Amino acid sequence: MAKVITAAEAAKLVKDGVTVATGGFVGIGHPEAVTAALEERFSQEAAPRDLTLMYCAGQGDGKERGLNHFGYEGMVKRVVGGHWNLAPKLGKLAVENKIEAYNFPQGTLTHWFRNVAGNKPGVITKVGLNTFCDPRVEGGKINSVTKEDLVEVIELGGEEWLWYKHFPIDVALIRGTSADENGNISIEKEALSLEILPIAQAAHNSGGIVIVQVERLVQNGTLHPMSVKVPGIIVDYVVVAEDKTKHMQTFAEQYNPAYSGEIRVPLSAIAPMDLDERKVIGRRAAMELIPNAIVNLGIGMPEGVAIVANEEGIGDMMTLTVEPGGVGGVPAGGLSFGAVTNAEVFVDQPYQFDFYDGGGLDLAFLGLAETDRHGNINVSKFKGRVAGCGGFINITQNAKRVVFCGTFTAGGLNVKVGDGKLTIVTEGKNKKFLEHVEQITFSGKYAQKVKQPVLYITERAVFELTDEGMMLTEIAPGVDLDKDVLALMDFKPVISPSLKIMDACIFKTEPMGLKK
Repeated sequence: MAKVITAAEAAKLVKDGVTVATGGFVGIGHPEAVTAALEERFSQEAAPRDLTLMYCAGQGDGKERGLNHFGYEGMVKRVVGGHWNLAPKLGKLAVENKIEAYNFPQGTLTHWFRNVAGNKPGVITKVGLNTFCDPRVEGGKINSVTKEDLVEVIELGGEEWLWYKHFPIDVALIRGTSADENGNISIEKEALSLEILPIAQAAHNSGGIVIVQVERLVQNGTLHPMSVKVPGIIVDYVVVAEDKTKHMQTFAEQYNPAYSGEIRVPLSAIAPMDLDERKVIGRRAAMELIPNAIVNLGIGMPEGVAIVANEEGIGDMMTLTVEPGGVGGVPAGGLSFGAVTNAEVFVDQPYQFDFYDGGGLDLAFLGLAETDRHGNINVSKFKGRVAGCGGFINITQNAKRVVFCGTFTAGGLNVKVGDGKLTIVTEGKNKKFLEHVEQITFSGKYAQKVKQPVLYITERAVFELTDEGMMLTEIAPGVDLDKDVLALMDFKPVISPSLKIMDACIFKTEPMGLKK
């Protein structure tokens, strides 16, 4: 097979100064053998240098793998990505002003590759208006050495839009399961299809090269044409991963057949949550579920909504979706985040974000890292650490209803839950309700403009975004309004004239009885 080369040979094909696009979601679909070979080449030859790195979702394990292989001064000169937190080596270069660095919405970047492939001018969308991606705010620029405007505000039909500009891709690094003798790529053991086809098409149509890492080679005619995700006509080189640890299905699991749809497993064994602040938030959030809701759950605190719904026997009230393409089933967490056990359907990530951007989500439950009097949310930048927005902006800006979930304070919070009330044993050291958030990842102003319903749920208080600003609507039983809520906010919220006590069933050990 003329297209088959080693990972080291693939690394040699990446020249100085080119633009490289990588596929992956955490560890799913990331061509680890090839990116590791690039790191090895750079350590030995100080080449390739001055790369522009382009990617959609975060790719890495927060330590050494994934995009951390690019985390060397001189290896990259510019990075444009949707999420940074999993690649701290790149983030450190950005914070230290050693590279040009941009953070744009993950879903918008998936569409960007598709539009570059089709020779469109880039992406024109409302996603990012009034957030840090808006050039009137920060333009998605992470540091002071990043000068070029890659996004502009334009007017079409009397409305404001953001234009994320087109530029070519020189090298595509993607992953599949099998490659036949013509270079046709299938993905039968992958957990997601992601945007590997648009990335490959964008590089090919830009005059670049497409390198695909696979697990195995098969004879022509072996792959069913409906199972081929990337046609061999646009694949230049194939790398077979000799080291299986560099071709894991996720960065947590070598292979889980329930993630790829090979088998279905019983879900009755899902462990219930302990009765703590996470469960309190999950329970109160689950009360917002509506019949037949199409839902997106963010990573972390919002994951408790699905566990509570399962405990309460109302899991069938909703269909869970995850931004990289899974519909139905139960989303995985940790370094397997993005994978889904017992999914009903997998769609390519750009199509999932078409659905999200068009308002297809009934409900979105996302994290609450910090907020302010205007209802803005920051999940992307904290005191010199770049986390990135990921799909947060696409999801929160366009869902019919948004519920932000998080503890009221952070840093050592310890609570006791039981007997129908909440007791704060040790208060968190860090406030999360601030006068101004450090970065605007969700714009309260935009939500008010489009009349989007927004809730902010914590273990001790619930707030609603109104025309007057943040309104306190509920407090937990056992909590002192002045001492435990208002005194720990940098601003005074509007207090509802019908301020309520949160339902005591949320704070009891027995099930709440949500199934009726």
